[in-house]
Amino acid sequence: MVLLTLPCLPCTALLLYRFAARTNRCRNLQNVLYLRSMNETDTKKSSFEIPERSRHRPIGCPDHCPGCAHRRMNQQESLAQKERWLKRKLSAWADQMDPISPPDDAHLLRYRNKICLSTAWEKTGWKFGLIRRDRIIDLHDCPVHTFEIQASIHLFAKTLPAFSAFPLVFFVQSGRQVTLVVKQKATPDLSWLNTDFMDQLKTAGIEGLWLHLNPGAGKNVFAKNHWQLLWGAPRSKNGSGFIYGPGSFQQPIPSLFQSVMGRAEAFLSPRPNDFFLDLYCGSGIGLKRWSDHGCRVMGVELDGEAVECARINAPSATVLRGKCRDRIPQLTAWAGTDPLCPDDRLAFVNPPRTGVEPEVIQWMVNEYRPARMAYLSCSAGTLSRDLNLLEARGYQIERIIPYDFFPWTLHVESLALVTRQEFPTRGMVN
Repeated sequence: MVLLTLPCLPCTALLLYRFAARTNRCRNLQNVLYLRSMNETDTKKSSFEIPERSRHRPIGCPDHCPGCAHRRMNQQESLAQKERWLKRKLSAWADQMDPISPPDDAHLLRYRNKICLSTAWEKTGWKFGLIRRDRIIDLHDCPVHTFEIQASIHLFAKTLPAFSAFPLVFFVQSGRQVTLVVKQKATPDLSWLNTDFMDQLKTAGIEGLWLHLNPGAGKNVFAKNHWQLLWGAPRSKNGSGFIYGPGSFQQPIPSLFQSVMGRAEAFLSPRPNDFFLDLYCGSGIGLKRWSDHGCRVMGVELDGEAVECARINAPSATVLRGKCRDRIPQLTAWAGTDPLCPDDRLAFVNPPRTGVEPEVIQWMVNEYRPARMAYLSCSAGTLSRDLNLLEARGYQIERIIPYDFFPWTLHVESLALVTRQEFPTRGMVN
């Protein structure tokens, strides 16, 4: 008789995680080789040619997923299509527009470290992905998700009990913080959250596990309250040492975001005692940068968790919570009014897709009157609207720099560098 010695559960989890990581790295290598081959093969073709539908999508990419509309293109084709679209949307400033800045090769895939996925319980178990036509598209092995995200998805999909015992509707992960959104008022059965599973969470690199009770979950993911920390730490640190929480927004490619902030900083050229207004400031990454120059920094952010993190990340800045339009009285009291409109007023804005609130941009051009402004936008439509208004009130659009933060998707973000015409540009535009 042969006796087999089995490893303990934590060791088994570690072995499975390492096996999955090796498997994913193999897939990632195959995808990188695939992308390189597409780029090399198609360099002689026109970058304006519509790619053939027969081209293979990256390994792990579901055929019906609507997320990456450019997945059958090579990188040059994707960037060319985005650039043509952006120049149509921002045609008035096409001459001031740079080519799109792409990520490095290492971040063409495996770049998404924040997700919000719908869930469905089926006969074979849990499925995490996107809902399309009342059907869930399995994204367990999505090639744009980081290895850590993939490991988390597989871990929870095989561990969580059935929907009848645990009515999960959304799986949310921001870096090393995971949130399970369930559709009921009462806390469900948590017997699955045992010591062995906690060890597996540590192995997968997760630092905080949250439960969010939202009986109305559907169109809206989160309710106002009802957050419970089930395990671990309530906050984590990113690679740059900044604190973030389970709902914090983070740009998916840190190196590209550092490029954005570096260009903005060089253009704005902040000096000690400058008034620096940072609207929609998030968790305070920009606030810290401006504060390091000795500026008088004011940030405004709606999300409470982001405000808490911003006050930790940039302790010398003042951070107001609320809608920017509701904070205009405090902003006016902070900056004061000066009919001479000196050049010591700067601004960085990073609004949602709806753009800068109309009341806020009117206040900026009529009262605050920054000498220079950097505007990071995720919507070309609202950016065009706001730039038109700025030009009508005596501002000049110096440069628009697009960034490909979401390779293979339709999305592109743009950094607009703006000056008040009566003041020459203090910083660098090129």
